[in-house]
Amino acid sequence: MERKGAVTMKGNPMTLVGAEIKTGDKAPAFTVVSQALAPVTLADYAGKTKVISVTPSLDTPVCDFQLRRLNTEVASMGDDVVMLNISMDLPFAIKRFCTVAEIDKAVALSDHRDASFGTAFGVLIKELRLLARAVFVVDKNDTVTYVEYVPEATNAPDYDKLIAFLKK
Repeated sequence: MERKGAVTMKGNPMTLVGAEIKTGDKAPAFTVVSQALAPVTLADYAGKTKVISVTPSLDTPVCDFQLRRLNTEVASMGDDVVMLNISMDLPFAIKRFCTVAEIDKAVALSDHRDASFGTAFGVLIKELRLLARAVFVVDKNDTVTYVEYVPEATNAPDYDKLIAFLKK
């Protein structure tokens, strides 16, 4: 399934591959790659609330800030909440970024191999093979409880709305 013009990148309409995820949906399965090149799936975080931050590339200022801010904000929410950041960046670049940025709570993962997450969550930008900026919250039962697809991929998500939702 393709959604033409679902988001823009620097004002240019882009096509997202995959169905749009909505609040109340069961989170679709996916396999991404860790910084150690190991497969990681949704099931690896069973029983936890998953805050999934999706970024086009950690080598851009907005993505850099998004991961740094959510690493700090979500870290204070306890052991029942895990913060995942997923991008198409290579695992080596993610590892370098996390070391330099001192990302110590969030788990940064790569979807570069199969675009499994991007397709499953409807954030794969067909024209660029990057992920569109988005935030999802998946509860302990793997039900999607919060969704934000950022309409313009170079803009930040609504951090205040997300943090307020998580504190409820």
